[in-house]
Amino acid sequence: ETLKAFDREVNAFVDYMFGPRDARVRGWFLLDSYLPTFFLTGAYLLCIWLGNKFMKNRPPFSLRPHLIVYNLGITLLSFYMLIELILATWEGGYNLQCQNLHSAGEADIRVAKVLWWYYFSKVIEFMDTIFFVLRKKTSQITFLHVYHHATMFNIWWCVLNWIPCGQSFFGPTLNSFIHVLMYSYYGLSVIPSMRKYLWWKKYLTQAQLIQFLLTIVHTLSAAVKPCGFPFGCLMFQSSYMATLVILFVNFYIKTYRKAPSRTAVKETPVTTEIKNGFHKDYFAVANGLQNNKKAQ
Repeated sequence: ETLKAFDREVNAFVDYMFGPRDARVRGWFLLDSYLPTFFLTGAYLLCIWLGNKFMKNRPPFSLRPHLIVYNLGITLLSFYMLIELILATWEGGYNLQCQNLHSAGEADIRVAKVLWWYYFSKVIEFMDTIFFVLRKKTSQITFLHVYHHATMFNIWWCVLNWIPCGQSFFGPTLNSFIHVLMYSYYGLSVIPSMRKYLWWKKYLTQAQLIQFLLTIVHTLSAAVKPCGFPFGCLMFQSSYMATLVILFVNFYIKTYRKAPSRTAVKETPVTTEIKNGFHKDYFAVANGLQNNKKAQ
C-alpha cells in the first residue's frame, strides 16, 4: 500500500508538471507509471558501482558468444525500427519539416508502437555498460557513456507518454540507421577473420555527429514554422541534443585531431571509436571484448 501511494504521488506530480498524457498509449507496458523506468535506471547505476567493486580483484570474463548474440540482436531490432518508421511515416504522409500529433490517424499509432520499441531498446542497451564492467573495461565507462544511456531511457518514457508520434519520429529513424551500422560493426569485429574488412569505423564517428546536428535542425524547423507540435518539447530536445554535440565534439577532437606524442608513436597503434556519443578504444575490441590477447 505504501508503494502504491508513492506511485500515485509520483505520477500525479509528473502529470502536474507535463499536463495530460496521450490517451492512445494508455496501458502500454512500462508507460502508465514512472517508477519502473526510475527503478531500472537506478539499478543500472547501482550495477555499475557494485559491478566495478565486484570485479576489482577478479579476472575479466570472456564474453565472445554473448557479444555476438547481443550485437546481432540489437542490429536486427534497429533494422526493424528503421524500416517500420520509414513505412509508417510514408503511409501517414508525414511532413518532414513539421508533423503534428493527430493528423495521420492509424499511421500515428503505428509510429507510436515503433517508438515504444525504441524506448524499450534503451534499457536493453544498458548491457553495453554491463559488458564493460564484466570485461573490466572501466576506462570505457565515461561520464558521456553513462549520461547518455541513463537519460535516453528516461527521456523516451516522457516522449512516449506525451508526444508518441508526429515530429518525434525523426531522431529515432536516424539513430536506428546509425545503430544498424554500429552494432553490425561491433558484431563483425568479434570475428577475427572479419577485422581486416572493418575500415569504416572513423566514418561511423562522423555519422554520429551528423546525426545529432540533423536532429537539432529538424527539431528547430518545427519551431520556425510550427504545426501544433508542443513548443516546449522542441526546445528541450534541441537543448539535450546540443549537450551531446558538445561532449561528442570534445571526444572527436581528442580522438582524431590531437597530435600523437613520441611515446604514442612508438607504441602499438590503438584505433578509436565513438558509440552513441562516447569514446571507444579498440585493438580488435568490440563491446569490451579484447581479441588480441586472451585474459589471463
